Amino acid sequence: MQLNRLFKLSLFIFSFYIISFLNVYAQEVVAEFGKYDITLDEFEHAYAKNVGGWENAMKQDILDYKNFLDLYVKFRMKLRDAYVRAYDRDPDLMNELKDYQKQVGVSYIIEKKINEPGIKQLYDRRKEEFRVSHIMIRPDSTGEEAAKEKVQAILDSIKNGASFEEMAAKYSDDKFSAVNGGDIYYITAGLLPYEFEDALYTLKAGEVYPGIVKTRFGYHLIKVTVRQHRYPKIKASHILITYQNAEGKIDSAAAKATADSILAELKAGASFEEMAEKYSDDTGTKDKGGDLGYFERRMMVKEFDEAAFNMDIGEISNVIQSNFGYHIIKLTDKMDTQPFESEVENLKTIFNKQRYQHEHDALIDSLKKKYNFAIDENVLKLFIDNSDSLRFGMVHPKFDEIADNVLFTYADKDITIGNFLDMATHNSKVTGKQMDKEAEVRNAINVLAEDMLLEEEAMNLDKTDPEFAQLMDDYRDGIFIFKIQEEEVWNKVKMDSADVYNYWNENKEKYSWPERISFSEIFSTKDSLINKYYDMLNNGAAFDSIAALYTERIAKKKDKGYYELKDVDFNDFYIEANKISDVGTYTKPEVFAGGYAIFKLNDRQPARLKTYEEAKAEVSGEYQEMLSKKLENDYITSLENRYKPQIYYDKLEDAFKQETDN
Repeated sequence: MQLNRLFKLSLFIFSFYIISFLNVYAQEVVAEFGKYDITLDEFEHAYAKNVGGWENAMKQDILDYKNFLDLYVKFRMKLRDAYVRAYDRDPDLMNELKDYQKQVGVSYIIEKKINEPGIKQLYDRRKEEFRVSHIMIRPDSTGEEAAKEKVQAILDSIKNGASFEEMAAKYSDDKFSAVNGGDIYYITAGLLPYEFEDALYTLKAGEVYPGIVKTRFGYHLIKVTVRQHRYPKIKASHILITYQNAEGKIDSAAAKATADSILAELKAGASFEEMAEKYSDDTGTKDKGGDLGYFERRMMVKEFDEAAFNMDIGEISNVIQSNFGYHIIKLTDKMDTQPFESEVENLKTIFNKQRYQHEHDALIDSLKKKYNFAIDENVLKLFIDNSDSLRFGMVHPKFDEIADNVLFTYADKDITIGNFLDMATHNSKVTGKQMDKEAEVRNAINVLAEDMLLEEEAMNLDKTDPEFAQLMDDYRDGIFIFKIQEEEVWNKVKMDSADVYNYWNENKEKYSWPERISFSEIFSTKDSLINKYYDMLNNGAAFDSIAALYTERIAKKKDKGYYELKDVDFNDFYIEANKISDVGTYTKPEVFAGGYAIFKLNDRQPARLKTYEEAKAEVSGEYQEMLSKKLENDYITSLENRYKPQIYYDKLEDAFKQETDN
């Protein structure tokens, strides 16, 4: 006992030492400014975020780390200055931050609480497939209660030993599956209503779901006969012998005999591909050795599907009969579960169609409970009684009388009839609905409350979700830095036209045109046509007219084949046209760019310096950038004088080593 206690104590001390060491490591100071430190841990997280993750960060070298740390110190000094300027108490900036939190928060909630978990669950579920049977009872004319009582009686009988298959054949309203004992064959997630699917995934092979499942189709009892790993696709080849003989008459006995003899040859070692080419009646695949390519469950007839999906790669089946004839199948490949990333778009489509609305409604219901959402039924009745024949969007004649009554509440907030009508007027899902119909008014309340509840949750999300809190911190830092740049740089840039001109005058040689040309082209994919156009030119036809009528470059037809003045090396077209010596002359037809072309040189401008007017936009941009850089440098210098930053580059040798050491 004493030895065991000593061992545990030693282990604890060792663990504490390791943890302490790692904490010390993480708290190493890599830079300081004023009384503020930047730790190695902070640097690593900032750098990893900047380069797309920890793994990418580990691949960078020490020079990259140093350059980033220089920038990061400047960023932190600017951010500190933002707090000195009380940006965190600026009403405009804080309102912008709140608006952003509402907008991004709602999208974040939908993504993190509905889409991401839903799509991941769908991906995981689709790794399996089930063979399922069901008994379905539709309400129809008997009504909901009668249908529910009937299906409950059937379930009780099954629990007491009755055959599920016999009860399905006798009672199920799904006549397609009833004849097969309720069998609906193999399915996977995303193919059936979510209520059916959720029940299905609680069962093992051979089990009957212990309760009644209601879907939009009716009431169901569910039994799983097979639960197994799913192969999304398989690849197979087949030899098909149809029922028709050479004379076109049905002769199934002869077809079966032929199939049996082919199978015997295959078992004796004959090549499947050669036998398919020789004997198969499937004209679409016989020339490919019977290859059908990849296919999913339920794409082939049931008999074929069932045999093929239960085979091993390389296995050849017995003779399989379908309504097409007799098949011999060879399985050539099985495609296993694909990576999540390659499936995500398809999964999104399935999820949105099958389950999104249910999960969305469940989220809203949970928020209603969380924020104590409640409708005042008396005020609701007051509103409906005073809204005869009115529709949302219309002016309410009794607005002043009823506007101040609180219609519903949530999160200690009161929403009056006046608030409600104002919001309804601006919501397309509500406008036009009747105000004197209780169902439509309740729906309008729910539609508007949905947005308010999601926004309320968004405004509290940074207190419970660290990832979202970091997102909001990043955005806040962003708007603070933007405001700093605005005050210290952009608003201080003063562009004087005389200064811009002087800057150009002192730097004229920087702004020049290279040698440039403009030209026209007639293009055709046929040499006979291009030669015809060339003869027309030689007979006096105008180049522009022929180009407008006949050039086959559709985008250039309206321009009469004209290419504007550009650098002689701009692209292959300009390089080709530049071979023409004299302005106004044209080439003979020549092979060019997938066809035949005739080029005409319209203008040639030698290289020269740009005039002030030609260079003005470029000069203004450069001058403004120069002033901005100077103001930025002056501002950084002022921060450095204030905070006197110290950077310890040698500490970066330890960067991104903690994870590998562990």
